[in-house]
Amino acid sequence: MVSDTSLQELHDFAEQLGIPPRAFHGDHYDLPQYVRDKATVLGAVEVSSKELVRRLGAAGLRLTAMQRRAFKHEDPLST
Repeated sequence: MVSDTSLQELHDFAEQLGIPPRAFHGDHYDLPQYVRDKATVLGAVEVSSKELVRRLGAAGLRLTAMQRRAFKHEDPLST
């Protein structure tokens, strides 16, 4: 899950979904299907991975490969 507006919007929506801050990966949250379904009901829009990257870039929120590696986590939602 990403925001094409701001990281604050992203964090606020994640909190609304009950996703813990430790699940943040620098510019996105990975969501299991059951959470994606809830997010969609609450207004999230599913897009292709290509569109997701385009929107992140356009918003200036896309991390570089080096920055993404700094946020690498194991599946934080399973803990």
